[in-house]
Amino acid sequence: MIKNRLSIIIGEKRIKFHEIVKLTGISRKTLYNIYHDKTRGIDFATLDKLCFALDCTPNDLFRYIPDDLPDKHLYED
Repeated sequence: MIKNRLSIIIGEKRIKFHEIVKLTGISRKTLYNIYHDKTRGIDFATLDKLCFALDCTPNDLFRYIPDDLPDKHLYED
């Protein structure tokens, strides 16, 4: 499973939602859907904008957790 960590990163950096919208140019609706994990995927251009605005890497925003990992709850934030 791919774990979306956008809400965690934004919280850690204490950046307001509207600031991310302004910094990235990503629509509020798109950002809302990513933030609340309501998307099936993410465009590379969108990912690039998020990484630039949040000064992070894709690996910071998303984590891979194998589905068959016995204690996968230990790896989730």
